[in-house]
Amino acid sequence: MNALKKILGLIWIALGVSAGIYLIYFQAVPLWAKGGNDLVPAIIYTFVLAPLISIGMSIFGYYSVTGEFDNV
Repeated sequence: MNALKKILGLIWIALGVSAGIYLIYFQAVPLWAKGGNDLVPAIIYTFVLAPLISIGMSIFGYYSVTGEFDNV
């Protein structure tokens, strides 16, 4: 079971990185290009949501890979 947790930890890290890339390239960049009223959501995607989601999921995966959840 612990091996499965470590494999899933790697998947969480990959999902965290891919979620950050998705939010920046496919959501924020088109909004930055439009300008106008779309700048506020672009700023939120770029500086709030992308780092928060990416870092949070990656830290959870890191803890799983290093064995913090072995006793659960």
